[in-house]
Amino acid sequence: MKHRRLILAYLLLVWFAISFVTNIIGPLMPVLIHDYQLSLSLAGFLPFSFFLAYGLVSIPGGVLVERRGARRTMACAFALNLAGALAIALAPAYGVVIGGLFVIGLGMALLQVVINPLMRTVGGEAHFAFFSVMGQLVFGLASFISPEVFKWLMERPQAAQQALPWVSLYGAFALAFAGLLLLNHRLPLPAVALREDERAGALSAYRELLARRDVRLYFVGIVAYVGTEQTLADWMSQFLATYHGLSATGGAADAVGQFWGLMSLGCLAGLVLLRLFDARRVLAAFAVAAMACVALGLWGPAEVAMRAFPASGFFLSVMFSVVFSLGLNSVPLHHGAFSGILCTGILGGAILPLLVGALGDVIGLRAAMTLVLLTLGFILGISVWARPLVLNQTQSLSDLLAQLRRLGGRPAS
Repeated sequence: MKHRRLILAYLLLVWFAISFVTNIIGPLMPVLIHDYQLSLSLAGFLPFSFFLAYGLVSIPGGVLVERRGARRTMACAFALNLAGALAIALAPAYGVVIGGLFVIGLGMALLQVVINPLMRTVGGEAHFAFFSVMGQLVFGLASFISPEVFKWLMERPQAAQQALPWVSLYGAFALAFAGLLLLNHRLPLPAVALREDERAGALSAYRELLARRDVRLYFVGIVAYVGTEQTLADWMSQFLATYHGLSATGGAADAVGQFWGLMSLGCLAGLVLLRLFDARRVLAAFAVAAMACVALGLWGPAEVAMRAFPASGFFLSVMFSVVFSLGLNSVPLHHGAFSGILCTGILGGAILPLLVGALGDVIGLRAAMTLVLLTLGFILGISVWARPLVLNQTQSLSDLLAQLRRLGGRPAS
């Protein structure tokens, strides 16, 4: 394919933008609470508005890709992102920020729907797994960098003279989305032929799937995972500032960046472990470890909390992909419709942080964040009751090492 490398670089840039803009919300939370004098309940509406959009658009987005193609879907996504970011940059009142985040979330949901099949088409079916992992690594890199950029922006000498210095971020986002929209128009993007597991599916398929108890439970599993991830990412900084006196633009922001960085490392470790062990065993071990990290973060001293909260990201890393794949491997038909149902579960990132904020005003943020232990407990339960029709392929450690030696050009001993 002509311009293949250029288009792949563009798609990786899109992954970077999705992650950077999405995960800046967590470090921003304490600052927004201070600037707008918000209760925890009102602050919870910030991630709620963003991730609610994901839940609303995941299935319609698949229909849009089928009917209008990848280029038009991405153009629509970038236009929404541009409009939302520009609204926040020009009129950063609390209500406008809520609405702007919702509009940006709509665009991000469309990008999430279209980018994987487009990357598969451009990179080739045989290389899709490689480029998919590369995309996740770029996603993790952006998540790690975004709190550092936020920290730099807020600690500049000029920031003290500005009423809302963080608003300039959204001005920069608007320019970036305008650039991506232009690239989307100019680059020779190919037509995307969707696989069966990428198609939206007919209404009858959704009825058939939702009649199954295991489908509903896997949907709740995705809700639980995304709710857990976003609750920790969104409230970690505020928790560390409230209970341990850390600076929202210093140590607390660093913890959020480390959380996402360790999640990327966990993805790499997960790739190896899933070649060696049944996915359900890996899920169980990581769920227990994540629960231990969250408990230490909530009740440990500052030094422990600063390490335990980020460490939980390492163990959360494999959960989304494992729950998603266990779900798809548990039903014989309608994988495209089932994928849409599971992606709708991303609205867990709207529900749980909002609930934690509302409870935090009543019982305190520490007690409210214990809800994360319940959602992780549900994910642990999936590792017990899941009965996939197809198991992940595993191999012995010696075979895996021999395979790695061959890839490295060294003869197996």
